[in-house]
Amino acid sequence: MKDASNGFGPAPLMTAWNAESQIHLIVGANPVAAARCAKSLEAGAKPIIIAPETADVHFTLSEHISSGSAQWVRREFQDNDLTTLGREEVDRVVDTVFVTLGGSEPLSAHISKLCRRLRIPVNVTDAPELCSFTLLSTYSDGPLHIGITTSGRGCKLASRLRREIAAFLPANLGLAIDRLGSVRRRLWEEDNDAGLGESNMDGEDDDASGQRHTFNTLVTENDASAAKTRRMRWLSQICEYWPLRKLVSITDEDIDAILKAYSSNKEAEPETNGVNGVNGVSKKGKIILAGSGPGHPDMLTRATYNAIQTADIILADKLVPAPVLELIPRRTEVHIARKFPGNADQAQEEFLQMGLAALRKGQSVLRLKQGDPYLYGRGAEEFEFFRDEGYTPVVLPGITSAMSASLFADIPATHRGVSDQVLVCTGTGRKGAAPVPPAYVPTQTVVFLMALHRLSALIESLTTYSAEDSTRTRTLWPKETPCAIVERASCPDQRVVRSTLEHICLAFEEAGSRPPGLLVVGASCHVLHRPAQGQKWVIEEGFHGLDGLHRELDAPISLIEEK
Repeated sequence: MKDASNGFGPAPLMTAWNAESQIHLIVGANPVAAARCAKSLEAGAKPIIIAPETADVHFTLSEHISSGSAQWVRREFQDNDLTTLGREEVDRVVDTVFVTLGGSEPLSAHISKLCRRLRIPVNVTDAPELCSFTLLSTYSDGPLHIGITTSGRGCKLASRLRREIAAFLPANLGLAIDRLGSVRRRLWEEDNDAGLGESNMDGEDDDASGQRHTFNTLVTENDASAAKTRRMRWLSQICEYWPLRKLVSITDEDIDAILKAYSSNKEAEPETNGVNGVNGVSKKGKIILAGSGPGHPDMLTRATYNAIQTADIILADKLVPAPVLELIPRRTEVHIARKFPGNADQAQEEFLQMGLAALRKGQSVLRLKQGDPYLYGRGAEEFEFFRDEGYTPVVLPGITSAMSASLFADIPATHRGVSDQVLVCTGTGRKGAAPVPPAYVPTQTVVFLMALHRLSALIESLTTYSAEDSTRTRTLWPKETPCAIVERASCPDQRVVRSTLEHICLAFEEAGSRPPGLLVVGASCHVLHRPAQGQKWVIEEGFHGLDGLHRELDAPISLIEEK
């Protein structure tokens, strides 16, 4: 179960209400009342102000009242206002009440009590204990709305956090969201007209729904049901993996070209346009295969960073994280691999041809891969391909998540008296075939890459014999063996799920998918952290261990004179 005992009480249920045409009762006429009135109008509601004739009405409230967008009832609040000023279709009960008189005013507590009895949402200024809801500090950009609450403990900090988030987001993100939403609706309509049914609309339009744990499930040629959702799955991959800077600049033509390529089983034609209109050059092209590390840009080698800065064209795996892609100069031509489960071979061939075309034009090509190029990254295959074409690549190593992910999750790959060896495995063989599972070794830590899409089958193969395993000589893994899923290692949204082989699948289903991720199995998983007694799993969110590194490295060094 997920540990929610953080000492701050239960988390608020954060929702987005459709308040259009609702009646919002605002008690008071001060500046806070004016702010509440403005919020109500933004939401399409109809505010009614309750304040005596002698009240000092805030000037913006006066403007709303004069324009007719807000109504002023010129008297003190009366109890029956709650049940007589509302809409006829809800028996005249008002929809929401804002009390701006402050928590020390006795009328505030009285109105709050009445509202709670009538199940009317009520907000009382500076009195969290009298509120059934609070307003968020919000940022809006078209269909995008981001809200932050500090549960009444740090309102000014909430405002700053909103500004920080808004400053981080690229301009026109709202337009990109609207465009991608229209494309998604169009795809559903086209597939529905083609008789593919409603399988594309998977019922996850709720923003609270994360990626399912089956998000990266392998699609085989014989999987008819997955084929029906092929284009929609690719659109989901774009939303998940492309950096925001690239998403906001995407055009309808870009979307059409991508979906056209992936709605067909035919090989996409590689792009051969030159950079800045230069198509013919005499110099010989060069190719670099480089690893981008586990995720955080500080984990790049300096050689790979220099290659990013000097390349003419970059062909990046879809799993290369956005913070690394943000380092690419704007002038550089960038392509993200069009890979999703079941389409890897076609996308790989497309990238090879695209890189070869650029090399023949004399360009400097950087093939940017996640982790290390030679650890389940097809690096040697690409080396061989380009060498056979006359272009011998330079290969730059990268920090592999196979070792670093466990480190960032506080899991020592080896530990004296616990683990004296490490085994790195893949969870997916060629053409999606399941590889032979390793036998249980008590002092071994095993890291499974590319395994989460078939986690259940992998765990079953580790802990039970299959029908094909007639000899039954392999030692099975005990179900109580500690294990952990580590996703987006070293990134701010890193997530660690700590459990045992017996319960890890249920834990992953609860957590959902946040690719890329891996599975670590072995006693070392519980050396530094372990679930409490009776706790089946623990889910840990976030990682900021590298945030202060630059400040520490840049700090002046104090010199002590030697006596």
